[in-house]
Formats: sequence, C-alpha cells, structure tokens
Amino acid sequence: MTPSTHPTAEHNWTTYYQAVAGRPPRETLLKALANFDGEASPDRRRLAIDLGCGDGRDTVELLRRGWQVLAIDGEQNAFDRLLDRPDLNHDLLQTQLMRFEALALPPAVDLINASFCLPFCPPAYFPHFWETIVTSLNIGGQFCGQLFGDRDSWTIYPNRTHHTRQQVEELLQPFEVEWLDEEEHLGVTAIGEEKHWHIFHIVARKKA
Repeated sequence: MTPSTHPTAEHNWTTYYQAVAGRPPRETLLKALANFDGEASPDRRRLAIDLGCGDGRDTVELLRRGWQVLAIDGEQNAFDRLLDRPDLNHDLLQTQLMRFEALALPPAVDLINASFCLPFCPPAYFPHFWETIVTSLNIGGQFCGQLFGDRDSWTIYPNRTHHTRQQVEELLQPFEVEWLDEEEHLGVTAIGEEKHWHIFHIVARKKA
C-alpha cells in the first residue's frame, strides 16, 4: 500500500493546511454564532474553544466577532501558520498545543467548535474526550462541528473514530439539537484524494 492508503497512515497536515489556506469559516460555526446573535449579550466576554484549530479559519472569525478564544491543536505547524496570519487579533487569543488523547478544558465555556477534527481522536480515547467537551460547556452553551459516519471510507484507519446515526444521537442526548445534517457522497479530500464521505454536521445547545 502507498502511505496515503495504509490503514495506519498519519494525516498529512502540512499539505492539508496549504490546500485549505484562505477558506472561509465553516457553516456549522456560522450557524452557532447566528444563534448567539439572537440572545442578549452577557456581562462578560464570551469564551470559545476552537478544537483542531489548524491555520485558524474559524478562530479568526470568532476573534473578529469579539470572542475570547482558546485555540487548541496537536500540531505545532498549525500554530506557526495561525500566528502568522495578518488578520489575527492576538489580544483575545490563547493557544495550547495538546493532543486530543490528553484533552483538558477550562470550565464555563460558551462555545466549543470542532470543525472536522473529532474523528482524529483515537477510538479508545473518544468517550473521555467527548465527556470533557460536554462537561466544560455552560448550560446553554453550544457545540458545533462534525463527526464521521460508519460508511465513510476512512473507517479503514484504526486510529480514527466513526459513528452510526444511532451513536451520534446518543452522544447528543445532553443537547438540544439545533441542526443535524447527515451527508453521504463520493468526492475528494482537500488535497485531492478520492474519498467516500459520510459526515454528520452538528450544531447543538447543552441542556439544563
């Protein structure tokens, strides 16, 4: 097998960052932010966690809207690119280099954004990883991001996590689901590799 098809291959993040440079924020993030726009502003600055922040396509949008942001990624190259962006508001940004297997989050978070990064948490660590996300959110706080389905072609990789529709719905039991869109189609990755996509796009609000 070639490195790009071997079941234990690591994702080529440097090539990915180059391929997605300059792209706009994810739709899931914009939907979550629109929900906050309809609420009364709190008497403090809202806090967002951007998990798997990459080169900052979502981080920059959160900062532009005046959010305090903790950007987390497991790749130093992500922060090298993020901190070099000319459109970055450094005053409201903190960064933390951290693998998902050891994820620790502050309490009282208003928004956790996880654009296409959750499947890269190895299955053995995912239950604790997800519980950390749920626990850190305020009541009424929102989660937005993606999970990969069980028919996605990347299920051949044992170090990536995939879910059935039923499992996704079970994960979302602590939430009021604002948007859940299941997408399945043949396509290509950001770096041009053919792929069968099976994705759940999620925006959800933590229940009391």
